[in-house]
Amino acid sequence: MTLPDGLSIGPDGAARCWWHGEKDDYRRYHDEEWGRPVGDDTKLFEKLCLEGFQSGLSWLTILRKRENFRRGFAEFDIDRVAAFGDADVERLLGDAGIVRHRAKILSVINNARRARDLIDETGSLAAFVWRHEPDPATRPPVMTLGAARGLTKTPESIALSKALLKRGWSFVGPTTVYAFMQSMGVVNDHLEGCCCRAPVEKLRADFVRPR
Repeated sequence: MTLPDGLSIGPDGAARCWWHGEKDDYRRYHDEEWGRPVGDDTKLFEKLCLEGFQSGLSWLTILRKRENFRRGFAEFDIDRVAAFGDADVERLLGDAGIVRHRAKILSVINNARRARDLIDETGSLAAFVWRHEPDPATRPPVMTLGAARGLTKTPESIALSKALLKRGWSFVGPTTVYAFMQSMGVVNDHLEGCCCRAPVEKLRADFVRPR
């Protein structure tokens, strides 16, 4: 069976985007999470922080450390992380279960404080992020491998990045932000022919955008 570029057949016979590499945990992430719309501020904050940690590393490295990150960062509760102090930074730097990068650890704490300000300003992090959903007319008509590889950043991710940076956030460049937008479902970048593309699109159609 010849598949379009970028698709692979899994052990269950289903076609999927190539990037999970047939690793069970990565395949579950692809099937059950990536691209599915999220409207919960805590989950969004976690995703954005982990994308920041991923910078310069593989996503699989971060995915396999995610439970350690959750324990270390108080389940990414925005108010709790915003209250972290020097002792927490040293604790995290000593935690071999996470990525021990001082600037990225400090960034999560800073971004939690900035997230509180943003929630006060706009009502919720979710509402602010979903305002940057692209017009469907600007999206590739068919999500081929070539189209997907050309989407490392978009006008919307650039705009969201600039808006966050203006408000004092860090580790939120436009490429990091686009990866976040892919993960949390503001776009559906599953390839045409992937078994998850249509179900994700249905979830997005039914999803009530936060306002």
